[in-house]
Formats: sequence, C-alpha cells, structure tokens
Amino acid sequence: MTTGILLHQRLGHSRRGQVAISALCGLSLLGVAAGLALSWRDSLPDPVATHWSSGDGPDGFMPVGSFVGVLVAAGAVCVALFSAMGVFWGRGESTRRLSAAMNVWIGGFIGTILVGSLWVQRGLSDAAEAWSPGWLVAAAALGPTVLAVIAAMLVPGDPPAPATGPVDGGAARTPLGPGERAAWIGRATTPRGALAVEIGIALAATAAAVLTQLWAMLVVPLLLALLVLAMLSFTVRVDGAGLTVRSTLGWPRTRIPADEVVLASATTVSPMRDYGGWGWRVALDGSGRTGVVLRRGEALQVDRTAGRGFVVTVDGAAQAAALLNTMAERARAERGTGPGDGR
Repeated sequence: MTTGILLHQRLGHSRRGQVAISALCGLSLLGVAAGLALSWRDSLPDPVATHWSSGDGPDGFMPVGSFVGVLVAAGAVCVALFSAMGVFWGRGESTRRLSAAMNVWIGGFIGTILVGSLWVQRGLSDAAEAWSPGWLVAAAALGPTVLAVIAAMLVPGDPPAPATGPVDGGAARTPLGPGERAAWIGRATTPRGALAVEIGIALAATAAAVLTQLWAMLVVPLLLALLVLAMLSFTVRVDGAGLTVRSTLGWPRTRIPADEVVLASATTVSPMRDYGGWGWRVALDGSGRTGVVLRRGEALQVDRTAGRGFVVTVDGAAQAAALLNTMAERARAERGTGPGDGR
C-alpha cells in the first residue's frame, strides 16, 4: 500500500507520470465496460444492434465480440493520441490538464455507449426489436464530464519559475517612470464568419434532434452553445502582475506572472497552419506553446520560463508586448535576480 502511494506521488510530479495515470484511468473505464458487456454475451441476440439512425429501429448490426473490440480499440487509439499530446506538448499545465481530462472522458464516453447500447438488448432474441436508446448520447457525453473535470483538477499546476536573466535588450519597452503604473487592456473576439458557422452547426444539431425525435440529442447543441459562449470573447490584460487572459464566462483563463516572462513580442498567426484550428489550441510545431487563437493575423506571443510559451490573437499586440517587457524587467528589479538565461 505504501509503495503504491509513493509510486503515485512520484508519477504525479512528472509530465509522463501524470499522463500515464490519466491514460490508465481511461483504459480502465474501457476495460470495465468491455468486461461487463462480454459478461452479458449469453443474454444478448447474435448479432447485436450497433446503430440507430432514427426512432424506427436499428439499422446496423455486428457480432457482440466485434462490437466490443471495435469500440475498445477506438477508445485506446484516442487515449494514445491524447496521451501523446500531454507527453510531447504538455510543458504548460493547461495542456496537461486537457490531456488528462480527455483521457478520462473518452474512456467514460465510449464505455457508456458500449454498455448502454447492449443493456437495452438483454433478453432479446432478435436485435431488430431493440428500441432506440435516445438517452444514451446525453448520458455518455455528460456523465464522464464530471470525472474529466476531477481529473483535470488533480493535475498539479506549474510551480513558480521566476526568470533569472534580463529581458532581451533589443525587445520593445514602454517607458515608465519610477513608481509609475500602467495597464493595457484588449479584447480577443471570434470573427463573425466563424461565429455564424458555429451557430449554424448548433442549429443543424437541434433540427436533427427534432426531426428524429431523439430529444436526448438536444444535449449536443446545448454543449455547442456553451462552447461558443466560452470561446466567443476573451479579455486580455497586461499590468504589473503580468498577463491575464480570461473568457467572458470566466473560464477558460490563464495568467502569466511578470517575473516568468522571458520575452514578449508581436507575431502573426495562421490558425490552421500554426495551430490546426481555432479556439484554445496547442501549437503544431512541437514547442508545446498554447494559445487563444480566434482569428488569423496579429497576436501577442509570450516566451516564458521552463521553455513554455503562450499566444493570444489580439489587436494592439505590439503595445501589449512592450508594456509586458517593461513589467517583466521591473519584476526582476524588485526580486533582485542575478544573471542567467531566464529559461
């Protein structure tokens, strides 16, 4: 027992260890679901129903062993992909927490789909008689979310890592007198075109639920609406404390202390090329840099200690970067840091 606790503590303090624990949880959920499903083999029809396109009845069938194998394999592949994200790109806590949450969520989601779709067929001689488990998608999407949130919260945050070297002498700065205070506030917003597409998808999902009378499917547009609201607009603030980026809903958000800023600069971002899409993203170049990428164009880029980085697309990025460099330099002076590489 003591050995297990010590092993957990050691794993929990490393990036790979945190990913391994969450991956094990996700795979365990899949394993429990597979074991339960296979234990019902004698009470299930052969083949079993695997797909319902409407409330009229199933339109897809498969041997129970194959159905279990396909879903478990799909879940294992997803866990592997999310684990790779945590291992190779998880320099910052936000990426590691996302990796842990998705590992647990995908295990719970696929496990719920597997168990729920077979549970309604127990005792049937013909799978064609199985009624549509319309509630299943809602249960599979929402139920594991609680476990995913817990998993994310259990991932430890980044320890304080103040820079030890000076800010690059060639970096832009905002001239401030001794004791003079300043703040810069901007707003990162989703373009109207992207917002229209997101609203269109939510409306299409709503129409599909109404037309098929699978009312539990309404959870999909609800989740999409919450996602749109969360990513609709972010407030970007630079002041003496550093950089704060917060959604209008209050979450997601991130804060970079001034004394952890190595260099702030303005850059240009291409969402698909650099980040593979829009939203809260991880850079595709393997740097582990995260960012709030809501549009193409001007962005504030912050290189911070421990090789971490952050980007947010916002107008006025050059002014924000200059002030952040000044605040980073002031934080070093207040701490009396000595020479070093700052990383």
